[in-house]
Amino acid sequence: MAQALFEQSTEATKHRMFNVIKSLKRARLGCLQLEGRRPFETPHFLGITSRGIIPHITQDNFEHQTDISGVYVALEDFIERAPKNVPPLYQYRDANKSSPLRRFIALPEKTLLVLGARRTPPVAAALSNSNTDSTVSVCTSVGFRTLETDHYARAVETLQADIIIGLGDIPYERTLGSKRIETATDRNIQWLEDHIALRKSSSPTTAGSSSVLFASLLPVRCYQQRFFVDHLAERFSDQISGLAIFSTDTLEDLPEELEYLPRLALTSPNSPHQVLRQISLGMDILTMPFITTATDAGIALQFDFPIRKEAHQDAATDVQSLPLGLDMWSAEHVVDLSPLSEGCKCYACTAHHRAFIQHLLMAKEMLGWVLIQIHNHHVLERFFHGIRESLAAETFEHDVIDFTRKYESHLPEKTGQGPRYVFKADHAREQR
Repeated sequence: MAQALFEQSTEATKHRMFNVIKSLKRARLGCLQLEGRRPFETPHFLGITSRGIIPHITQDNFEHQTDISGVYVALEDFIERAPKNVPPLYQYRDANKSSPLRRFIALPEKTLLVLGARRTPPVAAALSNSNTDSTVSVCTSVGFRTLETDHYARAVETLQADIIIGLGDIPYERTLGSKRIETATDRNIQWLEDHIALRKSSSPTTAGSSSVLFASLLPVRCYQQRFFVDHLAERFSDQISGLAIFSTDTLEDLPEELEYLPRLALTSPNSPHQVLRQISLGMDILTMPFITTATDAGIALQFDFPIRKEAHQDAATDVQSLPLGLDMWSAEHVVDLSPLSEGCKCYACTAHHRAFIQHLLMAKEMLGWVLIQIHNHHVLERFFHGIRESLAAETFEHDVIDFTRKYESHLPEKTGQGPRYVFKADHAREQR
């Protein structure tokens, strides 16, 4: 049903980058269409990368063994050499004059590419590394450093991602007082004005760029940043193509003038239950670090949405909720020849079994985490496909209730050590 609705909206989407196909209260079904990319049906999610690559998945496996439609890349992953030395990313030029970033990370041409300043979730900066009127604090592989706002604008325009997240004065993991909100609002307006002015210029850095710009809203209610929101609606409406949301509070009083814009959530939900809640509040595109967190812990995700009929019937007799994932470190899988998840069509489940994957983890073979990561992203692709079908059928609210009753609210606890590099990093952090 959802596919039929998307096909019916093709003509409208050609003339408008984002098209809302159906709304159920605040949740909405839509389609994002950028030139040269396959339609990005929403609600949907972006794969989170580390230095341009989804952890554990090489780009050949990304293209042939996954259905990931879009990725999020952070500039701070590449600029540890700047400004003393020019980062290799800035030195790369593609002969076809396409996106240097896309070619540098070998991302397939049809995959949506989103570029922002910080990872998600970001490492919170200490007060000694706070933002200023012309710089933001970023965390590189060699520690925190300052990134000049005009440098960011020039760099991201040159790299030509499909979607650029405008720089925002976002104080991560801190409560904002009224004066801090006022300061951040002034900075956001100035930074956005400067970035838009750069985009309008005939500078060689922006020539040929087809990127669209998303404005970053502060992680507070809209009435608390009313001055900035009014500027977006009145002065920048024809220059921005979407909103980057850092808190669900922002959606509570989002003005009607900005309703037509797609919303990218950089909010880091830690379970599918939180994903469903954010979609019910009106989020369109989400980033979910819990996928790789589960993979690193050796947990194979196991959940479906909406609940299948046979599972729905079994739920009537179930007293205990089902776990959201399978701990592959458990000794019960040593001789288990079943797939990670019954009925799953991913490469890991169709080509291998639990006993083999459990053996790989115990032997610290990276292939174990590769297979689990492929599976976990497939589970989330299927999860979001089910969400879109549910919205199209107008059964979303009922399906969310069934899902909440069927599954536990949190992912299983980690019992294994994780990959070698993750374990060493965690151990060093504990020692500090």
